[in-house]
Amino acid sequence: MTDEHRTDEHRTDEPRTHEPRTHEPALEVLPAEVAARLDAPTRAVLTDPGWRRLHPVTPVLRAWKVVAAVLAVVVGQNVDNIVRLDLPGWILTLSIVGGILLLAIVGAGYSALAWRKTRYRIDAEAVHVEHGILWRQQRRAQLDRLQAVDVVRPLLGRLFGLAELRLEVAGGSGSKVSLAYLKEEEAQRVRNALLAASAGVVVAEGEDAPEAPQREVVEVPPTRLLLSTLRSGLTIWMVLVLVGLGVGCWFAQSLTPLFGSFAAVLGVVSTVWQRFSRGFNFTVADSPDGLRLSHGLLEQRSQTVPPGRVQALRITQPLLWRSAGWWRVEVNVAGYSGESGSASEQSTTLLPVGTVEELGLVLAIVLPDLGTGEESPLDVVRAGLTGTGTDGGFTPVPRAARWLDPVSWRRRGYRVTEHAFLSRNGRLVRGLDVVPHARTQSLGVAQGPLQRRLGLASVVLHSTPGRVKPRVDHLDPATAARLLTEQSLRSRAARAGSGPERWMTT
Repeated sequence: MTDEHRTDEHRTDEPRTHEPRTHEPALEVLPAEVAARLDAPTRAVLTDPGWRRLHPVTPVLRAWKVVAAVLAVVVGQNVDNIVRLDLPGWILTLSIVGGILLLAIVGAGYSALAWRKTRYRIDAEAVHVEHGILWRQQRRAQLDRLQAVDVVRPLLGRLFGLAELRLEVAGGSGSKVSLAYLKEEEAQRVRNALLAASAGVVVAEGEDAPEAPQREVVEVPPTRLLLSTLRSGLTIWMVLVLVGLGVGCWFAQSLTPLFGSFAAVLGVVSTVWQRFSRGFNFTVADSPDGLRLSHGLLEQRSQTVPPGRVQALRITQPLLWRSAGWWRVEVNVAGYSGESGSASEQSTTLLPVGTVEELGLVLAIVLPDLGTGEESPLDVVRAGLTGTGTDGGFTPVPRAARWLDPVSWRRRGYRVTEHAFLSRNGRLVRGLDVVPHARTQSLGVAQGPLQRRLGLASVVLHSTPGRVKPRVDHLDPATAARLLTEQSLRSRAARAGSGPERWMTT
């Protein structure tokens, strides 16, 4: 079932949003002397143009990471050897403290040298960052390919009033540009300038771009976030594992099973904690420069996703959330495609847990017009979230699909509106994928060996790499072929009519 054979594929004529154009690279890594010759002067977007350095405290904040990483590797791999030395306690203590101090000095020295060799400059076209100790490099990020701007305030950085500015640029893995660390006021000022330049807003010479006003739309209460975390499948598995270990220790009359599984238990507990910590004080706001997200307990993060940068959207509801009527929203954004694991979940979560009403408010920002005519967009989404068969105008899959998906085949189906493609799936974990026609990268038809025997096929919509992977499984082959052709035409037409990358230009 998992081994698929692709029988056909259509690609739109327009370039993929997450891939840089050949004549206008979104991100380049060039030798400094070459970049200097190619970089023609353009209008400055800050009142103090020219090359600038990061905050002088940056080496201190980076040195502890070097110390922690080395200690984790060295101590973790040599615990038994250290114990076998059988040294007096005071000698062992002095050795450990001395080693930590030596690592701190070396780490701080290296970080200070790297800080002196790092500088950045912003003009109306791109962000330029020079770095490197032995080999000098310059990274150039095109502002019209800017996908998101994040202001990250780690716990230690907040003690010094510093923040990290992360620029997510279309271009896949390795396209992120980081400015760490800046004073919080400077980070906000640079962020405003970047978003204004990316939108095509022209600010008078000698003036800084003002911060765009925002309207708070949704705020997730901490109690709801805590309850949703406790009612997640991950928490249930953690409780079952702990109960199983307790029973194992009781029968073995020993704590050996607990110690043997300590790393796994710690990993699960850490994952549950991170989910709560990342979603703490989660707010969604609307602004002229895009969608604004703010969240975090220990590490506070403020994200700004410019208009039109959301490539695909997925709404899910785990079984344990059904009685409370809670939903989770995740998105694909081109700049976050290179992240994985918890970083990807943190970057692409649009709403960690929300009601249907809050879901409607968020959708009104991300997809203001689904093209449903006189029908309410929220009613169409509701049918996709909870309906079966032909509910809400969805096209269901044939009865033959029950042999491959006996639990949720009645839930599977799709609907095409004027501006978006919706795919419905899942019974235990309900799901709805929404892809704007203009953001479809390519399309394909896949058919596994069992599908061929049953006369079924799947249509796959290729979006920017991310957590949302839209597709419609187990369709009739004729329906799949027709959908492939029609959706390709819709996507091409939508791209032709889409607005400029700099959304405030005409």
